[in-house]
Amino acid sequence: MKDRPVDDRHPLNVLIGGWRGLIESVLPPVLFVLTYYVAGRYSDHALSIAIVVVLLTAALLAILRVIRKERPIRILTVVLGVGVGAMFAATSGNAVDYFWAAVLGNVATAIAFALSILWRWPLLGVIVGPLMGTGRRWREDPDLLKAYSRASWLWVILSVVRALVRIPLILNGWLAALAVAPVFFYALVALTIAGSWAVIKRTLPPGHPGIRHPVVPSPAD
Repeated sequence: MKDRPVDDRHPLNVLIGGWRGLIESVLPPVLFVLTYYVAGRYSDHALSIAIVVVLLTAALLAILRVIRKERPIRILTVVLGVGVGAMFAATSGNAVDYFWAAVLGNVATAIAFALSILWRWPLLGVIVGPLMGTGRRWREDPDLLKAYSRASWLWVILSVVRALVRIPLILNGWLAALAVAPVFFYALVALTIAGSWAVIKRTLPPGHPGIRHPVVPSPAD
């Protein structure tokens, strides 16, 4: 299997998505809550209007990604989260239930990262390896495997923190706080990326060429 082309950006910054990633994370919940509050002043169908607006927003973001022929994974996650959240809110008739989808996503992500570490296929390596043009060769490098495994625990912690922050906000019905929470979470993602990079560099032994160049032992070793 041929390796993918190398991404020229910082090895772990590809995970954050830049300003576009921030917009895709923040815009749907902000528009949902804002539409719900504004529409509530003029209509008895504020929740339905908010659901339609957020679904259209997610669809538009997805179309823009497709037009630009970019990787769909991030926006597919957003679309799935918006769709499930809209279903929860529509089923219960309570706008705050829209955000339970995000909590479930956080829990699922934490479990997935934890299990991947235990199975010795840390998700951080699975994600970053192909982006750096190394395919799966990183897993044949014992040092890189250890480094990715240790750094992946930071992503488990990140997902757990996200869930723990959202749950009391939902239970107390604090829609405004839930709408702006993704900005705070995005800052946590940036810190997690920085922490992951530090853990990887600290774990790799002196002289290792780095994550772009896995050291694969020869059969004779």
